[in-house]
Amino acid sequence: MILVTGATGNIGSALLKELQACGAGPLRGLTRDAARAAFSEGVEVVEGDFAETASLKPALEGVRSLFLVSRLGSDADILDAARQAGVEHVVLVSSITVQTHPHLGPAGENLAVERLLKDSGMAWTILRPTQFASNAMMWAASIRDGQTVRMPYADTGLPTIHPADIASVARVALTEPGHRGQTYALTGPERVTVRQQVESIAAVLGREVPFAEISREEAHAQMTAVFGAGAADAVLDVTGGDVNEALLQVRDTVAQVTGSVARPFQQWASENAAAFR
Repeated sequence: MILVTGATGNIGSALLKELQACGAGPLRGLTRDAARAAFSEGVEVVEGDFAETASLKPALEGVRSLFLVSRLGSDADILDAARQAGVEHVVLVSSITVQTHPHLGPAGENLAVERLLKDSGMAWTILRPTQFASNAMMWAASIRDGQTVRMPYADTGLPTIHPADIASVARVALTEPGHRGQTYALTGPERVTVRQQVESIAAVLGREVPFAEISREEAHAQMTAVFGAGAADAVLDVTGGDVNEALLQVRDTVAQVTGSVARPFQQWASENAAAFR
């Protein structure tokens, strides 16, 4: 049995589809609200809340492989519950900032979870993706309303990754030999700037999308209300304020693991055009 947590999210939903397509069942998807989940036939839906580790016990029953997105609850308790349930292998989604910006708070938190997993006694595979293409969803309301997208560091290009490529690597790690004990840094196939992302969305919509570059200070004020000051600083550092070659590097890990070239941002924009209309 494979349990996919975050099963209705960008990575989890794509992973379940891939696992079904390759005949990897039995499959179980974990969600906080089973009544609202819409999984394909053949996927068992279970309800659980990471904030309430006891609620995960039924979901973990009979599970041998676990796909886990970190920092959604007490990772120490979650991993302990998985170990006690007999889980043998965990594929963990961490962050590339663990190796590119280890001094930042969120990166340190991700590294701590990686260490918990390595010390758990269970087999592990760690995925360290870079910035998600799906982060562009934060502009959806503004674009639908014809408003200007306002972002800092407009021309800093990062190798943004399509969440489905993270799912593809996870699927291989869960179903094929040779990936236990491996850590994979994951990126998209090319660097893409915020300005280029907005242009890609405009192209699939067939209309102009206004864009304006703003200062770090303006962006920080907006982000602090959502993330808090410390997290806002970290986000701004890794999206342009404190980039380095390790963060900017385009890696071919997706192709090496899956045999398929990573998807470009333009593909993500085309697949998700409806969200911006």
